[in-house]
Amino acid sequence: MDILWQYQFRIILLGDSTVGKSSLLKRFTDGIYSDVADPTVGVDFYARSLDIESGIKIKLQLWDTAGQERFRSITTSYYRNSVGGLLVFDLTNRKTFDHVREWHKEVSEHILPHHMVFILIGHKSDLNKDRKVTRDEAEQLAAEMGIRYVETSAKCNSNVDRAFELLSRDIYELMKMGEITMRDGWDGVKSGLTTRVLYPGEEDIEVEPREKSCNC
Repeated sequence: MDILWQYQFRIILLGDSTVGKSSLLKRFTDGIYSDVADPTVGVDFYARSLDIESGIKIKLQLWDTAGQERFRSITTSYYRNSVGGLLVFDLTNRKTFDHVREWHKEVSEHILPHHMVFILIGHKSDLNKDRKVTRDEAEQLAAEMGIRYVETSAKCNSNVDRAFELLSRDIYELMKMGEITMRDGWDGVKSGLTTRVLYPGEEDIEVEPREKSCNC
């Protein structure tokens, strides 16, 4: 019998409304993009599998949260059961960048005493002429929060897969080091059909690939 996946990671997308969270997920899971997107109401669910390394397939359970304040009570219930989070802002909208710290603080407080692995996403990199946030500013914010930063474009399909792969790899490496473990009653990480014992330092971490440029 073929093994479908060894581990399942539950990952949540966070950020203001209209930053493009749904577009990122549809590009990543279905390979499609549309200029017209209905706003997310509450929470939407997506899924895709990744091969993290030879013989290790990870199922990503992806939750798209509504950015509007009126849905906040619904979305906060998903924080505790997520192991990873993409903090998404719109490179052409300064306010969405200014709100990143608020999203990070809100989630971090809700999941205490546990932690979530984050990655900061500057989305809509194809609209470079309309950019309101510089790469240096975003990289500085990411450094202050101790997380990675990647610029993406769902429209151009630039760095979309890479963003999810980097976050998944970070989670997996923390599992190998014993800093993330499966817990009863927690859905952030689940074991699949087989269990592979992870030993710290058993394999070298891959060198990060260079970012793709958006040529659209």
